[in-house]
Amino acid sequence: MFNEITKSVTWNGQVLELSTGKIARQADGAVTVKMGNSVLLCTAVVANKAKEGIGFLPLTINYREMAYAAGKIPGGFFKHEGKASDREVLVSRLIDRPIRPLFHPAFVNETHVTCSVLSYDPETPVDILAIIGASAALSLSPAPYLEIVAASKVGLINGEFVLNPTLALLKTSQLDLVVAGTSDSVMMVESEAHLLSEEQMLEAVKFGFESFQPVIKIIKELAEEAKKPKLEMQALYPASLKKEIEKLFVKEIEQAFAIKSKQERSTNLDLIPEKVLTHFVSDIENKKYSNYQIESALKAIESDILRNEILEKNRRIDGRSTTDIRQIACEIGLLPSAHGSALFTRGETQSLVSTTFGTSLDEQIVDSLEGEYKERFMLNYIFPPYSVNEAMPMKAPSRREVGHGKLAWRAINPILPNKVQFPYSIRVVAETTESNGSSSMATVCGSSLALMYAGVPIKAPVAGIAMGLVKEGKNFAVLSDILGDEDYFGDMDFKVAGTSEGITALQMDIKISGVDFKIMKVALEQARLGRLHILEQMNKVISKPNNELSKNAPSTTTIKIDKDKIRDIIGPGGKVIKEICETSGAKIDISDDGTVSVYASDRDKLKVALDKIKAIVVEPEIGEIFNGTVVKVLDSGAFINYVGNKDGFVHISEVSGERIETVSSVLKQGDIVKVKLIGFDNKGKAKLTIKNADKDKSSNNTKPKTNVNNTKDNSEPEQRRDSSKKRAWNEDNNAETAEVITERKYFN
Repeated sequence: MFNEITKSVTWNGQVLELSTGKIARQADGAVTVKMGNSVLLCTAVVANKAKEGIGFLPLTINYREMAYAAGKIPGGFFKHEGKASDREVLVSRLIDRPIRPLFHPAFVNETHVTCSVLSYDPETPVDILAIIGASAALSLSPAPYLEIVAASKVGLINGEFVLNPTLALLKTSQLDLVVAGTSDSVMMVESEAHLLSEEQMLEAVKFGFESFQPVIKIIKELAEEAKKPKLEMQALYPASLKKEIEKLFVKEIEQAFAIKSKQERSTNLDLIPEKVLTHFVSDIENKKYSNYQIESALKAIESDILRNEILEKNRRIDGRSTTDIRQIACEIGLLPSAHGSALFTRGETQSLVSTTFGTSLDEQIVDSLEGEYKERFMLNYIFPPYSVNEAMPMKAPSRREVGHGKLAWRAINPILPNKVQFPYSIRVVAETTESNGSSSMATVCGSSLALMYAGVPIKAPVAGIAMGLVKEGKNFAVLSDILGDEDYFGDMDFKVAGTSEGITALQMDIKISGVDFKIMKVALEQARLGRLHILEQMNKVISKPNNELSKNAPSTTTIKIDKDKIRDIIGPGGKVIKEICETSGAKIDISDDGTVSVYASDRDKLKVALDKIKAIVVEPEIGEIFNGTVVKVLDSGAFINYVGNKDGFVHISEVSGERIETVSSVLKQGDIVKVKLIGFDNKGKAKLTIKNADKDKSSNNTKPKTNVNNTKDNSEPEQRRDSSKKRAWNEDNNAETAEVITERKYFN
């Protein structure tokens, strides 16, 4: 029934298996990818007819993670997979980027690629398997897919490169790098790095490139046995058409490109296509040429003009040389109510960035195949239509916005302080207010400025730059700080972000059939010099974090309690913690390990909540004296609330140093009296005395002191006389925060 074809290779100690002919047989291309316990189904479907009138490849990539792959039922009201998660969007883009440049330039048929994770193994990189599976499925389909792509993931642990590290290993890795390419060249790079040098990054890319070559071999073998006939393609336009347009309109195009202002240049260029189409109207009516052919030939001429100016004259359309950076302007603190803000402008690209602090309750909850976890740092990139003067409605975040936001997140994340050093959750919002190239790198620069102004103790300022490439044969030019037109007509978009010491993020997309390592080396070095120049301009405005947070930022402190006391703070049905929050106006977050984080809009509210918590968890010592409140009077004595929610009993004989007839003659409900803890009965109930208590020195241990300016409670209470118990607030793990506390003040 099935004509199944299978190819396999041992890759990094695991068997990678590709098979076709059993599942999804009606799809133009379908490949099942297996590695470890991970199983993916990757399909490719190509429309029979070309989609006329569009100037791009209508390729759609959908990566899906099925909940059942990890033995889970989807959360939420509707128990099925819904809108694509950010993770699915990011992997879809990861698949798209190395594949898209490898189709025939005249191919405009609707093409859909779907990669579904059917079984998930955390020991295998499913995003890498998805790229491999998508490439294999396309190689079997009729689509004119010119090269075969494979990919690998690279980590750096203890100075050694690691191929396809597990999720557990990535947590200790200095590098998380994805490399994709053909048998000859690199097509795509994406990474997050912890301040690695350009040399280390280049070596990592080489390591990854060499590692996936065996995978390309088995994809080729599978395609040789199972591929379908490829669609025959013709040139985008006749060569004679291009020559005729050049003869008539090249001067006008050159004059338009000589205009340095983006808007004025675009306005003049937009007038030319109508003139060209009008000139060829009879040829269009006679069906000698189509509108699409004429527009394609015109775009090719525009590309030739821009590229020749760069390669032959070292001159770009805005007059810069290949290494020049556009003029930079930085401003901080322009939004008074925000916790931090900055405006970063580079030429005609501008990003308005704000920073907001929240509590641990504000952290982003992420539900993935690995399980549920929280993201403390959030970065949202917004690209409104007005930034490029387009009259369009605002919509939900696009795939592009999600991808650009994640790239900026990768650039900033390695330099952030840990939660012990800075206990807040952090949200950065970067709105692109103008765009003419490299808005994602403007986001990185603006985010660094806003974080420093907000007082976040980042390790070092971060800047980003986008590099371009124009390549004709062996002749090439690497461009620093590219414009939108240079991105559109160029051969590469290479984004590099980092500090003065090293790289934190890198992303490279190629529009030709790949680049070699010589070009990458030149681009990395040129990017380093450009990054240092941008950092120099940023440092003139702010070079290190402010010492104090904004007055609008919440106050916070953290203490450690015994795990057994967690239920006392929460109370039955959350009654106690709710009462504390309502009466103090603070927010409280309790971790399973006994870490209690308290957040409030000001220090007074913070102190009220903290005192209430400590009163609950305090373990009183025999001999301590407290200010108690009479809660109930009996004939035999009185119950007195002496600390927190703890009540003790004073026997009639302990009420006074003199003989009394009745307790009520001395004590009334609501009276405030000094009491001394003298012991516990056999049921653990506290025994108190009032006799002579007011003559003894009062205890200060009922409410241990806490410096609300600190991120931790570093008090050192005495040991209980009863060595079998310890004080609830006894700290034994604050050594790490001591240095932080002495160096920084987090509250006004």
